[in-house]
Amino acid sequence: MAAGPDRLFNLGNNFYVGAYQTAINSSEIPNLSPEDAVERDCLVFRSYIALGSYQLVISEIDEAAATPLQAVKVLAMYLSSPANKESTISSLKEWLSDSTVGNNATLRLIAGIIFMHEEDYNEALKHTHGGGTMDLHALSIQIFIKMHRSDYAEKQLRVMQQYDEDHTLTQLASAWLNLAQGCSKIQEAYLIFQDFCEKYPMTCLILNGKAVCCMQMGNFDEAETLLLEALNKDAKDPETLANLVVCSLHVGKSSSRYFSQLKLSHPEHMLVKRVSSAEDNFERAVQSVA
Repeated sequence: MAAGPDRLFNLGNNFYVGAYQTAINSSEIPNLSPEDAVERDCLVFRSYIALGSYQLVISEIDEAAATPLQAVKVLAMYLSSPANKESTISSLKEWLSDSTVGNNATLRLIAGIIFMHEEDYNEALKHTHGGGTMDLHALSIQIFIKMHRSDYAEKQLRVMQQYDEDHTLTQLASAWLNLAQGCSKIQEAYLIFQDFCEKYPMTCLILNGKAVCCMQMGNFDEAETLLLEALNKDAKDPETLANLVVCSLHVGKSSSRYFSQLKLSHPEHMLVKRVSSAEDNFERAVQSVA
């Protein structure tokens, strides 16, 4: 929570709303302090990771880079090579137990992201729960929502609101929590994404957020329009494809093409795993009856 003008404000904002290429393109900021320069590079490399350019990140961050950058490299290695994730996780754990760097906020954030991917939510929380940055608080909220603990997520959100109620991450976290709580809260989430649409470039993240609100309110036609707009921006975006699968089923259209695309480009996606596990169970049930 920096005092004075935040020179990385626009860069961070672009990253948070999912305008990753814009973040990369606008990252030339002169006369940054060494600390801010590291933070800037972390945001740029995390933007490349979000765009799937894992190898670029791995090759550009060398052994001499600062701890936060090394942590970002670990994330790129984890995502680029599912086959080697065991060794990536064990070296991450070594780092976390090192008293000199283990408490670094970026390292804790990356640990939280990786353990959340692994669905090891207790381990993820161990590293994010101490807070210290808006990113860590926001990630804790995501983890609590995945654990169906909206009560804990609400406490974290109040902490963020005390720090900075207007921060993009506070607004996003508020929308996620509203979506998780459902019912009358969906309209509030919709208004947050609507506000983002007016303030920021239309990104897959914003369009998907708005589309999910529409689906929850039963407006599947509007949701489909938003999702197709998101697909135009990025034909391989996993959340767009997953949401289109769900949306198509509700409007009575075939979802098989979107599902095939999702399976091809993101075989590890939750929806792909769930469908294939359901198919396996069905096969086993058929076999046992036969």
